[in-house]
Amino acid sequence: MKQVRIGIIGARGRGSIAKYWHKPDGRSVVVGAADIYPERLEEFKADVNPEAFVTTDYKELIAREDIDAIAVTSPDFCHEEHAVAALQAGKHVFCEKPLAITVEGCDNILRAWQQSGKHLMVGFNMRYMNMYRTMKEIVDSGVIGEIKAVWVRHFVGWGGYFYYHDWHANSKNSTGLLLQKGSHDLDIIHWITGRYATKVSAFGSLDFYGGNKPNDLTCPTCDERPTCTEASPGHLIECAFREEVDVEDNNMVIMELEGGIKASYLQCHFTPDYQRNYTFIGTEGRLENNELENKVYVKTRRSNTERELSNRVYEIKEAKGSHGGADPNICKDFVDMILDDKQPVATPIAGRMSVAVGCAATESIRSGGKVVQVTQAPDLAAELTGSGQ
Repeated sequence: MKQVRIGIIGARGRGSIAKYWHKPDGRSVVVGAADIYPERLEEFKADVNPEAFVTTDYKELIAREDIDAIAVTSPDFCHEEHAVAALQAGKHVFCEKPLAITVEGCDNILRAWQQSGKHLMVGFNMRYMNMYRTMKEIVDSGVIGEIKAVWVRHFVGWGGYFYYHDWHANSKNSTGLLLQKGSHDLDIIHWITGRYATKVSAFGSLDFYGGNKPNDLTCPTCDERPTCTEASPGHLIECAFREEVDVEDNNMVIMELEGGIKASYLQCHFTPDYQRNYTFIGTEGRLENNELENKVYVKTRRSNTERELSNRVYEIKEAKGSHGGADPNICKDFVDMILDDKQPVATPIAGRMSVAVGCAATESIRSGGKVVQVTQAPDLAAELTGSGQ
């Protein structure tokens, strides 16, 4: 194979990354898409490939012999069904994060992956952002010593628009925003420390959104639109204060990772600004980022030993492409994984573990903050050997 032929399930929204795969003279081409909305398929053809095969039935897409790989960019609650079906159809799969909305769903995908012999990549694009790649390199260099503590604050300035004006706001569709939004951050904690969380305790609540508005109320039809602070500025128009809203908008999680590392993750969806602030504290120093300044700061311990080195400031370079230049790179890696057998930056197990932590933290929140053990990944190789596969 010299060129990967890709089909997209979920033509718009996150499916917009298809443009980075459609390189007719290069190593990948997008040849089809599936979406339940015909108008989105027409937009997809206009934006990506006018000759693409499109269908409202994803099963027709994955059945095509002229498609080698499927990108699952559908809503979270569809990931398990779509990824499993694509793998069972013999396709390589790119699955947008979170891998699924339950741990069981993730494990079903992992089993289908192991049985298929195909490649599976999880869409953790933060691992491809210059800011977090730099932080990973600094930690791996040993300059701050052995990590003992991690503090993460996530200010979600557009939380209302992105998560409370559509399907995300109902837990049956998302489990909670510690999966949908937090899976990125939980994965970065795992990636940079090199350790998975083993137990969590969390507190959270719905402090701003939700309420008693009718579930069928939309912003364009609402009499309060002129004065509502959360009136939709775009195409997501369901009322953010409707009755069915039941996912927490203010979350605090504490974790213990392998090796005894302590970590905290704070997430709020009604802040005025949008940024992530990470701090890693090691035995030799401290690492912290500032997204607004686009800088990373390293401070080394003051002592009378050779540990007293220079403090450093890293100025992060701008990158081209969506999500801070991450999207074109993760799309390239998916193709390289298939054509060159290149190992992905994030393994499927990493995708599963971020969901496992998000689910455990959500369980803790909804049971009064009790300590919840994080379910570890199954031994898939043993399972397959035991079943004779």
